[in-house]
Amino acid sequence: MMVGGSCARRLARRSRSALIAALTVLLVQTLIVWNFSSLDSGEDGASSVREKRDRVAAGNKAAGSDYFQRDESHKRRQQPHLPPPPARGAARHIQQPDGYYSHRPKEKSRVDSNNENSVPKDFENIDNSNFGARSQPHRQSVGATSSKQREHLQEKAHAQQQAWRDNSPHLGRSSNEVLPVGHQPLAVGNNSSYPGGQAVAGVSRQQHRASQVQQSQAQHRHQHSHRRQVTAAPLEVTYDQPPKCEISGKEAISALSRAKSKDCRQQIAEVYCRHKEGQLMPEKVTRYCHLEGKANVNVQWDEDSAESFPLNPVRIAFVLVVHGRAARQVQRLFKAIYHSSHYYYIHVDQRSNYLHRQVQALAVQYPNVRVTPWRMATIWGGASLLTMYLRSMADLLAMRDWNWDFFINLSAADYPIRTNKQLVAFLSKYRDMNFIKSHGRDNARFIRKQGLDRLFYECDTHMWRLGDRKIPDGISVDGGSDWFLLNRMFVEYVINSKDDLVSNMKRFYAYTLLPAESFFHTVLENSAYCGSMVDNNLRITNWNRKLGCKCQYKHIVDWCGCSPNDFKPADFHRFQQTVRPTFFARKFEASVNQEIVNQLDTYLFGPHPQGTPALNSYWENVYDESDGAASLSDTRLTYYHSFSRLGLARAAASLQGNPKDHSCRYFPMGHPVSVHLYFLSDQFQGYLIQHHATNLATSKLETMETWVAPRKNFRITTPPTSAFSRLQFAEIGTEWDAKERMFRNFGGLMGPMDETVGMQKWSKGPNITVTVVWIDPTNVIAATYDILIDASAEYTHYRPPLNQPLRPGVWSVRILHHWSPVAEMKFLIAPLTHHKRQPIRQEDTVKLHNGPAKNSYMEQSFHGLNPVLNIPVSLGYVEQAKRNAALTGLELERWVDSLVGELWEAADVCSVGPTACPVMQACAKNPWSSQSPDPKSQLRAPRADGRIRAGSVAPFQIDVILNTFSAIKTICGHLSQFISPQCDTVPQHIRNNACVRFAHLS
Repeated sequence: MMVGGSCARRLARRSRSALIAALTVLLVQTLIVWNFSSLDSGEDGASSVREKRDRVAAGNKAAGSDYFQRDESHKRRQQPHLPPPPARGAARHIQQPDGYYSHRPKEKSRVDSNNENSVPKDFENIDNSNFGARSQPHRQSVGATSSKQREHLQEKAHAQQQAWRDNSPHLGRSSNEVLPVGHQPLAVGNNSSYPGGQAVAGVSRQQHRASQVQQSQAQHRHQHSHRRQVTAAPLEVTYDQPPKCEISGKEAISALSRAKSKDCRQQIAEVYCRHKEGQLMPEKVTRYCHLEGKANVNVQWDEDSAESFPLNPVRIAFVLVVHGRAARQVQRLFKAIYHSSHYYYIHVDQRSNYLHRQVQALAVQYPNVRVTPWRMATIWGGASLLTMYLRSMADLLAMRDWNWDFFINLSAADYPIRTNKQLVAFLSKYRDMNFIKSHGRDNARFIRKQGLDRLFYECDTHMWRLGDRKIPDGISVDGGSDWFLLNRMFVEYVINSKDDLVSNMKRFYAYTLLPAESFFHTVLENSAYCGSMVDNNLRITNWNRKLGCKCQYKHIVDWCGCSPNDFKPADFHRFQQTVRPTFFARKFEASVNQEIVNQLDTYLFGPHPQGTPALNSYWENVYDESDGAASLSDTRLTYYHSFSRLGLARAAASLQGNPKDHSCRYFPMGHPVSVHLYFLSDQFQGYLIQHHATNLATSKLETMETWVAPRKNFRITTPPTSAFSRLQFAEIGTEWDAKERMFRNFGGLMGPMDETVGMQKWSKGPNITVTVVWIDPTNVIAATYDILIDASAEYTHYRPPLNQPLRPGVWSVRILHHWSPVAEMKFLIAPLTHHKRQPIRQEDTVKLHNGPAKNSYMEQSFHGLNPVLNIPVSLGYVEQAKRNAALTGLELERWVDSLVGELWEAADVCSVGPTACPVMQACAKNPWSSQSPDPKSQLRAPRADGRIRAGSVAPFQIDVILNTFSAIKTICGHLSQFISPQCDTVPQHIRNNACVRFAHLS
């Protein structure tokens, strides 16, 4: 009985366990079925389910955003990729749009933000570590599902299917979610619903395609393609001298492992050891300010007060800190701020040799302009920027013939929004003040956010984070914008004083991130000059932190930072609606938008005379002969030479096929002379290549300029009446700028070793999912993935992890919606005619032009999709590609030119100097040429009033107007009533002058 009872109890327990297990499985299955049905159903309850899911998934992105906030925002629900059974898919297509809506409120944009510093607001939620090897590209990943619980349930229910991997690649921080093919079961999915029910034949074709896709899955087991894991070998850190201490901090060890040069590693070790021994940082600093708390003088300014010019006007030392190649924009800024009464000291970055030559040519024209005899390679956030400012201040104080009152720093991305006269009138009224913008936050939070409690050191053009440090006692640390206006007395104090505050602050900020954003603030607030602080740097900055805070500087600094956006014409009203005195704005970039600069220029000085050429044209140099061919990549050298040959072919074609006439036939000679980007009405028009060639008729060397324009390579394949109409444009390129949402590699000049990015621009509309397919020149499907596009998304971009080298030739990318073609674009991967700036040899062409190993761009193969997408496969394509890969010399050049000619055309050719070709015009007479007149940027001698930029309405014209009104004054009776409407229709500067003088007449 006892034994039987115990057996019965054990059997009962087992039965209960089996029953519980069965119920658990049933519950799990029910949850899964409910979960997926709620995701896919078109019932009214779906939206509430989405709301619950949005609340659970903490990282869902904001409604309408086209970027990822942080890694948490990458967790989304599973989106299968390939077609489901047609009946269910067709029904689902009718009932609901793809994707789902997120309900996070949009971030409000601030018109006149006080937060002028360069670190994200949500810095505490950002990983500021940067411990990976510098040689490894920064990889980002997204979560596979909307929650860990759902992922766990799906793994239980679909053990036979390939689960999504957690570290899948994605679009990046400025785009919606990408779902690569290999993550999904191929037989089911929301994205693959066909527009069904139209005809029996259509359904039959869909069933056939679905079966093909399922067979493809069975053959290839599509798995997620990871980016190739670049595992750097452990770096043996070598020194000229062994460190004086044991280096144990993980941040210092990371910096040593990533530093490139032995000198830099030696310096890092010395700084770390000195800090560890307490020899680097001051422990306590003396405060000399007599005030409690932070002083802030409230200044008032009436715009009309500028008309009463001060008896003793201040004189300003403008320090221009410029880099890059936008010489015409620098010249235009200089014209706008120039006056013969002021001084201009220009520092050009050590790496910007072309711009330095242009600035030197500018300086010799004006006695009050000088270029620094020294140059530094400053980096974002680096200590070198503060060093450059302090050295510039010392130079200015040493110039006894320059009697200046204020120091103002400007960059090439700045532009005035008030006249020079107005600025002088304002500063003359407050000549004892210092204008500097503070952060306006809790001080402790600012210190953490700015990394002031961390030790940094700059070498190898990188700002290395080496560990923690303590803020000195006795002072209040402050900071904000690194753009300021300081009076001469304070500058003299900062440069010449040896007191405890200045000397210790120079020590402290020599090892500080973004020191120029805090050094002057802290010294001013704690010095005897604290009562002169005005919390306003007289600027307006275009902060859009949703776009500008992408941690885009982590390749040069071990921290996360922000950068302002460029102003656009829609922002013009902001210059007129500021609630505080402002005289400058930033940023402006003519290669992004020149129209806003034209608007400001007209607002300040009046319009240019009617018929002025090139007002809507912009040229920017990207290569100059003096830079040397070593400054060019092999890809660009290949394209520039091909562009030159296309120009020579166009010149020869002008002879209309006369074989005996050689007057317009040329043989190319040497590398290009110069290359410019050409824009018209803010649209990229192509490249301008200036090059040498020998005329075959005269055997003389001639110089000409060829304009090559991109051909249209994007087309919408759906009919205009299609229900899918959100896609506006798509492009493939490199150097994607997530802040301005554009490719910096204009025209997409790409070679076999480039990492290509696909971008799509969308109009607003319902949530959708599209499929993107990349096809190489031999019809090999290199990559395919899905993109989930939110209702308000404007841009998406994604860099597929393709194995290199990419096969040279014309590639195509197709965009599909429900596996129906939506659009197609083409792009060129050019074979290289140069390797290491020398003509390429055959052993190098075989390596670079044969495509990836085993013709595999990813870990998995997609050739099972070729019949689905009607992409023919032919061994002939592959054999021809192999033959092309072995080409060198003239045969290689002909192949390159034929490929380049498919996507580019020589729009025109002109002559820079004398020419024997009778049909070739002089470049100076061609409005597209970089040699043509550009009055808005060209400099001239100062006028009698000290300015370069002249207004369209001269003072004598105002006198004529005044005399006319004076003559009719007796008729009108009340002059003020007559002229008041006129004063509202003319520009501000004319209105002020004219109306003041009208008042005197009356």
